[in-house]
Order: sequence, then C-alpha cells, then structure tokens
Amino acid sequence: MAALLEIAEPGQSQVKEACVSAAVGIDLGTTNSLVAFVGPDPASGAGKPLALPVDEGSTLLPSVVSYRADGPPIVGREARRRAADAARDTIASVKRFMGRSSADPETKRLSPYRFAEGESGTVRFEVAGRTVTPVEVSAEILRTLKTRAEERLGTPVRQAVITVPAYFDDAQRQATKEAGRLAGLEVLRLLNEPTAAALAYGLDKRSEGTFAVYDLGGGTFDISILKLVEGLFEVKAVGGDSALGGDDFDRAVAEVLLAEMGRERDPRLVRQAIDAARAAKEALTARDSVEVEIAGFHRTLTRAELEAAMRPLIERTGPASRRALKDAGVEGKLDGVILVGGSTRVPAVRAYVRELFGLPPLADIDPDEVVALGAAVQADLLTAEKPQHDVLLLDVAPLSLGLETMGGLVEKLILRNTTIPTSATQEFTTFADGQTGMDIHVVQGERELVADSRSLARFRLSGIPALPAGLARVAVTFQVDADGILSVTAKEQLTGISQSITVKPSHGLTDEEIERMLLASLEHAEDDMAARLLIDARIEAQRILRAAEHQLESNGDLLDAEERAPIEQAMQSLRAAMESSDHRPIKDAIERLDHDSAEFAKRVMDRGIERALKGHTAAEFETGEMSEHAKKAYRALKDE
Repeated sequence: MAALLEIAEPGQSQVKEACVSAAVGIDLGTTNSLVAFVGPDPASGAGKPLALPVDEGSTLLPSVVSYRADGPPIVGREARRRAADAARDTIASVKRFMGRSSADPETKRLSPYRFAEGESGTVRFEVAGRTVTPVEVSAEILRTLKTRAEERLGTPVRQAVITVPAYFDDAQRQATKEAGRLAGLEVLRLLNEPTAAALAYGLDKRSEGTFAVYDLGGGTFDISILKLVEGLFEVKAVGGDSALGGDDFDRAVAEVLLAEMGRERDPRLVRQAIDAARAAKEALTARDSVEVEIAGFHRTLTRAELEAAMRPLIERTGPASRRALKDAGVEGKLDGVILVGGSTRVPAVRAYVRELFGLPPLADIDPDEVVALGAAVQADLLTAEKPQHDVLLLDVAPLSLGLETMGGLVEKLILRNTTIPTSATQEFTTFADGQTGMDIHVVQGERELVADSRSLARFRLSGIPALPAGLARVAVTFQVDADGILSVTAKEQLTGISQSITVKPSHGLTDEEIERMLLASLEHAEDDMAARLLIDARIEAQRILRAAEHQLESNGDLLDAEERAPIEQAMQSLRAAMESSDHRPIKDAIERLDHDSAEFAKRVMDRGIERALKGHTAAEFETGEMSEHAKKAYRALKDE
C-alpha cells in the first residue's frame, strides 16, 4: 500500500481512500493497454472501478513504443503515428514476444523488426542504435500508464495487479512481472485476463452460475470457463491462441486491399493498408459499407467482404472454446457468455459467439475496459483493510507439471486444470545401492514420456545417505503460487538435506504449441499408456532380478540344488520376457518368480530378523530399549 500521510480537517474522513487508490489494475494488452482504480461512486459513495483517461483523452493507450536516438521513447498514439516513418524503430504488439526465445522460428515470423544476433536466449530488438528486450519495451508501456495515472489521481502509484492471458506459461508470467518491477511497480498479483473480466461482472451483477469468458483482443484469444457461486470465482478450464486477434483481422483485410492495388510492397505502404483496414473494420461495426483510401487507391468495402476475409480467423476460436467446455464438463450447460476485448465489437464475432455457444453474449460492460476494471477490483481487495466485497478468486494450472522418473517416464504431481494456488508432495526413492545423489528433472505436458514433454528445469539433490536401493526417502514438493509460478523443493527425509528451485525458463510455449501438446496427448493416449506400462514393467523386473541375484549370492546356502533350480529358471524367463514389447509377459514372469521364490524369501527374512534381534528380546524392541542400529536393521529387512 502506498505510504501516504495526510492530515484531515475536523469533520473530514481520514484519507484512507487515497492510499487504496494508489493500487491500480493494469490491462497490459497486445494492441492497447489500460489502467483503472477503485474510487468512490458519486451516486452511492461506494467503491467503483473506473478506467483512467491516459492518452489524448482516451482510456486506451496503444501498446506501441517508438525509440529515438536523440530522446526518450515515445509511447501510445504518437508512437503509432510515428511508425509509418520509423517502422523498424517502433515496436508494436510486444506482448507476442514476451517469454519467447530468439531461436524460436515464430519470433522472426511475427514482425519485420531487426533482431540482435549472437544470442539464442532472450529476444533483443535493435532500435535507434541500441538493443532492447520485450521486458524493457513492456516496462515503457507500464511506466507510461503509471505516470499518467499518478497525474490523474494526484498520488503516487506504487502497486498494481497486472493481467496476463490465461495461457501464459511460467516464462511469460515471469517476464511480465519483471517488466512491472522495471517500471517501478510492486506487482501484487498477475491475474488471468478472463478471470479479471468475470470478477468485474460478478461484483457488479452478483451473478451466479457457469460462464464462458470469450476474450478476443488485438493480438490474443483466451477462453475460460468459470463457475461463480456466492463470491467464489473458480476457473474450471482455460484455452486460447496467443497469435490471434484484431491485428490479424486487420492484416487479412489489408492483404485483400494490397492484392487489388498490385503495387510493390514496402513497410510504409503495408502500414498504411493495415491502418486503413483497421479504420474500415471499426466503421463497419455500425455501417454496411465504407470508402477506403490508400496512397491514391480508392475502393468501397462492404461489411460482407470484411466478414468474408475475417471468417476463417474467427472460426479459429471454435476448437479451443469447445475443448475448454469439454474439459470443464459443462457442454451445453452455460448460464452466460461474457465478451472481452475490442475485437468482440465486430458484429461477425458476436454472431459467431451466439452460434458457438447457443446463447446471446453479455457485453454491457465496455469490452475494452472490463479486464482493467476487474484488475482494479482485485488490487482493491488485496490492499483494502476491509474489502467491500468478500470474494475468493481461484485460477487453474493450464498444463500438468511433473518430474522424470526411471525409464524416462513422467510422474505428474500437479494435473492440468488444478485450481491454483496449489501444492503437491510425493515421495521417491533411490534405484541403486549406495546412491548418494538424485537428479530432479521438472517437466510440463500431458504425455507419459519425458521425450514428449517440455523440460522446465533441472537440479541435483546431493547428500543422500548411502543406503541399499529403495530405502532412502526423498520428498519432492511442487508449489504453484497465485501467479502461476512454480517452485520445486526436494528434501531427503532422514538427513533433512534439501534443494529448491523457482522455475524460470528462458523462453515460453506459444498457445499453438500448448494446443498441439494437448491434441497429441489425446491422439497418443493409448500408445503412451502402453509405453508407460512397458517401461514400468521393465524397471520392476530389473529391481526384482537385482534383489534376487543379491539374495542368492548372500543367502544361497539356505537352498539346496533342487530348490534353487526353479528360482534360477524363473529368473531366466523374466530376463527373456523383458525383451518383449508388451508389458503383460513381463508381469506374468514377475509373478512366477515371486511365486517360486516365496519360500526362499521367508527363510531370508527369518535369518535377518534372527541376526537383528541377536542379544535383544522382543520386549526390548517393544519398549524402545533396543539400539537404534538394531531397529534400523530390523526395519530395513522388513522393507526389503
């Protein structure tokens, strides 16, 4: 909370409201960004979220930053106007680059910008004689919003809730947080954009039921299925496409116009065509036709032509929406559809939404402002000593999180669509005798094999006691915070030695990649499970064979030749079964070995207990008088 101290005149209320107003909500959008805060409603005196005018009287600040060699960067409408003459030094839609790797082919496809060579990690733009990262560009936008909000409010702005697409992964969320810190803001929380919209609607309307939040902005599409009950906002499923939005509509229409012009394309002409397409799209929201002029080229564009150009793009929102409905288990059971994002003003989009969900969409809160308004409400809830509304906000993890186990298998600890914040702990053990270290490999995805999943991080836990295989106990804890950031801790239970890591990958997944991963998990589900069962069976066979070989070597004197023969034969059959591509013969061979060696295992156990209890009575064990060494030996034999 901002540290403000003000003196009130007699009869005035203390200026607590001024402190609260310093915590704002920011919608850091691909095309436009907004800032809002909760202030008193003149009519009721109660807190009400309001979007602040920040750029030439508008609440929308174009997310465009233009760099100059002889002065500070320009942000907003002025930067967008300057783009025609300084296209390479003006960065637009930087949100699409957040958390991306410079080695990602998609990076270069997204724009005509110059990229710094020699690095395969973070994207770096070459602008006006220097290099900047997407985090720095985003920080300029956030800094501008912060400064202009301070001018409007007359008080410092130090804290903010910043919204992100629901499908942003760890890298993209971390990049957004870093941009906020670079802009001088304490980021109270990263809030999913569709969730922010539902928060605004739920508080204003006190709505209850299951809602789809259809968020189609300038550069990204998000779909969330939320359940609202008595102030509890639970995200049941999410989906989306981080490279689909109104910018793509503009480019599709511009392509039609440029093809008809038949001229050689240059950055200036392309920019003019895109600007003309955007203006036409906005005008055709309320009209049936409009005149288009581009560098002397004139043409009448009709709404039908516009919709024909956009229709394939609009339909790309369908598969992700239907999948989210299926994941949430609410197909055909929605109570409403909330529209978010300026692109949902397009009549063709609203018609498609009605067709897709079978419901007329809700749009009585400005779709451009609703996300920022919800973020402001969340900021108020996080900073007010006595929040005006009792609201609990629950998001979900978009993909499963797990770690690698023996054989290249994935053990999932946190499943996709698990409500966050959340944590999960699972115990693992050593595979080899005397093993004193364990490599922890954190992965993300829905497949059963590590090779088909995304690697997030690796670290090593050393100092494990040198015990026989299977006796050490290592507890691995995954914790996902309210911002969707993952922390992993591994702790050896006997010594208390632990290692931890916060997962900060150098680049993120695109939503198309996430979509492909989800589709692949469904398409290969049967094959993946067969592969997992086979690997599990082989690992179990290796463990049992090694234990059997050890016991025959150490306690073989307990068997005569006739008793030993069937055990060795069963072991040989198990080795042969391990070559099979089916897990079932291996399982059958394991059961035969267990059956044939059962009497031998009993004799080994009896000998071990006799040795452990030598010099002690059963009463001593029960009363705790036996030495710790003897107890451990006894327990180890029981476990073995």
